[in-house]
Amino acid sequence: MLLALRGKVAVLVAVLAVLCVQGCGSSQSGEEEEPAPAPSAPYWGNRGYALPDSPFTREDTVVTATCSMGARYAGVNVQAWDPEGWELRETRNFFIPVDAAFTNYPDAKEVHSPLVDLCGVSSESPSPYAVDDLEYVTPRVRALFDLAYTRMAVVLRDADGEATHAGYVGSGGNADDFVRLGDGQGDDEQNAVMAPDGRSVWFTYITADGERRIGSRSTEGDHRLSDEGPAIGHDLPLTVTGKPPRAVQATMVHLAPDGRRLTATAPKIYGHVFHTRDASGPLTAASGRSATLLSGCVGIVGWVADERVLCRTQSDNFRTVDARSGRAEGNAVAVVREDDGRVAEGMVVSADGEKFIVSVHSPNDRSGQPWGLGDFRVVSTSGEGVAVPVSAESLTNDTVFLEWR
Repeated sequence: MLLALRGKVAVLVAVLAVLCVQGCGSSQSGEEEEPAPAPSAPYWGNRGYALPDSPFTREDTVVTATCSMGARYAGVNVQAWDPEGWELRETRNFFIPVDAAFTNYPDAKEVHSPLVDLCGVSSESPSPYAVDDLEYVTPRVRALFDLAYTRMAVVLRDADGEATHAGYVGSGGNADDFVRLGDGQGDDEQNAVMAPDGRSVWFTYITADGERRIGSRSTEGDHRLSDEGPAIGHDLPLTVTGKPPRAVQATMVHLAPDGRRLTATAPKIYGHVFHTRDASGPLTAASGRSATLLSGCVGIVGWVADERVLCRTQSDNFRTVDARSGRAEGNAVAVVREDDGRVAEGMVVSADGEKFIVSVHSPNDRSGQPWGLGDFRVVSTSGEGVAVPVSAESLTNDTVFLEWR
């Protein structure tokens, strides 16, 4: 019996030794092993997407969008520019379907879509959102397109002018080349925007029970509705980023270069800089508790670096602000003189953070010049040097600068 007991003890010691080798090694060395990341952890940045090589995806490219309308035609021209000499590299045309909501008019349900912002300047259709400053309009319009500018999201009205459905248009097609994703009767889908890879359109919608939600429909297959999370109605736009994609419902949304934070604003939510989240939805009071308020910032132009944001100030100058402390850095950058009578609004910051593009125009009037040419300027974020005019005949007061890669 003693021999049998000794044998069992030996086996037990051996098993414990094996277990300790497997699970106790880190404690014996005095160093804790870093846990492996979860394979399904979301990546909020957009660098994880492989993009096709084109003038729209290459470095040091400026992308613009202009809405053009005629008696029988409505479309969006998206153009890729060389920012050195402002030579046009490529143009893509997106025909706007007849059923698409690109203006709001009497006797029809008001539609919330960034396309109304883009096309409403020339048609005098009011913006469906509360603020139409260019620092607000630019990120809204950018969200209409995928990263490679191959598809544009649209909101389609039914013939009765009431029901609305999400859809999209591919570049280079004609007025009949569009895809209606929502096919239900009485759908109420608005704020349609494109996922970074162009494989889904996201939108806000109202359920039959009156619940406000964010949804998406795949651009492939049967286009079934996927519920993505809560919304606060149609009044605020969406921006979709990350891999897998996630949506935030807010205004002036700009993703930091490292993807870890974003700028945004929403009514009754305190702050300007928020941590990105792994779920879709609007900004909340809980989000605001850890947000940073950018001092004196009335318009957010974009990120200068991972920790610095360029703002338009209350005195209509521009200033770099620390995204961690909220304090302004360096000198204020003045674009127009106090006696000029015009205002300057920022649109995009270059990828290296050294320059940005502004639109100079009369207050509350971006399309007032009869000759139609826009007054756009390239300005140093540090305020050094002089502003350089952007000279290209196809750019008008209705043009919105979307990105400077």
